[in-house]
Amino acid sequence: IFSTFFGGAARSQQVRREGRDMGLGITVTLEDAARGTSKEIIYDRLATCADCEGSGIGEGGTEKTCERCGGSGRVTVVQRTMFGDMQSSTTCSECEGTGKVIEGACEECQGQGRVPDRQKVSVDIPAGIRDGQQMRVPDLGEAGMRGASSGDLIVTIRIQPDDYFQRDGDDLHVAVTVSMIQAALGARITVDGIMEDEEVEVKVPEGTQSGDILKVKGRGMPRLRSSARGNLYVHVSVKIPKKLNKKERGLLEKLALEMGEETQGERSPLEKLKDIFG
Repeated sequence: IFSTFFGGAARSQQVRREGRDMGLGITVTLEDAARGTSKEIIYDRLATCADCEGSGIGEGGTEKTCERCGGSGRVTVVQRTMFGDMQSSTTCSECEGTGKVIEGACEECQGQGRVPDRQKVSVDIPAGIRDGQQMRVPDLGEAGMRGASSGDLIVTIRIQPDDYFQRDGDDLHVAVTVSMIQAALGARITVDGIMEDEEVEVKVPEGTQSGDILKVKGRGMPRLRSSARGNLYVHVSVKIPKKLNKKERGLLEKLALEMGEETQGERSPLEKLKDIFG
């Protein structure tokens, strides 16, 4: 009924002149996210027509006020119904709601002021950005019609999983293996940091157990738009040797005796032979 009275909702809508926002995604490594990087992207969009500079007017052409709507972009339509004459306002079909008509339109864009084009742009990704965060690049979305404002390009950053580091906000986690001697006596070890050529010294306390987590302050991910950094958490695994030579075994047996710990006792002749020829 309303469609009959008012000519349908679709015909009453104003034609959109402003360009729409566009979105795309970029995948970067965790190192890129930590250090910041620049990525070049290529995508297709409706860009401003170079021939007419977005005006839609060809050489020798002119833009005039639409005679049908008088420049308002809308016209009033009277329809006769069973209830009497009904008036409705609809978008002017002559100027498509712009209020202007072009005589001598640009041949390249057919008066639209924009054409399909392949765009190349370099996007600067700041250090510390997180997975899923978005960056807005102004005016590089869809171009507007006949000089209307362009939309923005919205870039979503995706970060690849890393084989070495695990990220938790601005903190990083890494797994390392130390020997049972280092774990028992304590040691200082070096692990790779997330920044370029960075080496991080980690103090392994005396008596460290497998599964312990050591904290190194300020060696995690950079905080976005800040000089501060998160923390690095080192997950320790203690490696127990599977095979010992005769000298090593003798030393451990003496240690066990000194500490009053029980062991499997005297080795069999076959086990001793394996040590000799193993």
